[in-house]
Amino acid sequence: MRFRSFALALIASAAPVAAIAQEVSGLAAMHDMRREKGKLCMSDHWHSGSGVGPSKAAAQKSAIRSWMDFTDLEYGGRWSSFANAAGKNVSYSKESNGWSASVEARPCYR
Repeated sequence: MRFRSFALALIASAAPVAAIAQEVSGLAAMHDMRREKGKLCMSDHWHSGSGVGPSKAAAQKSAIRSWMDFTDLEYGGRWSSFANAAGKNVSYSKESNGWSASVEARPCYR
């Protein structure tokens, strides 16, 4: 009976680890993870992107696309949604021919 209780406790404690292991593969597995607002996020790894455009909105769209493309290349499509990312920061600068935007965020997925 003691062994059975121990085995059940061991299985129950391993379930969260097994769930994360199924969700994380490839290069993403190199990073520390944590759950945030129902998403699995990289806890200390940031990606950045930059872009330019005739307006702030166009520059931001270009920067987000840059972030998404690189994140997709490195970790795959499950991680590349900027909408799901955590810790987002966006900055702008006015250029002579339009706007420049920079974004950074930690990759997550639901």
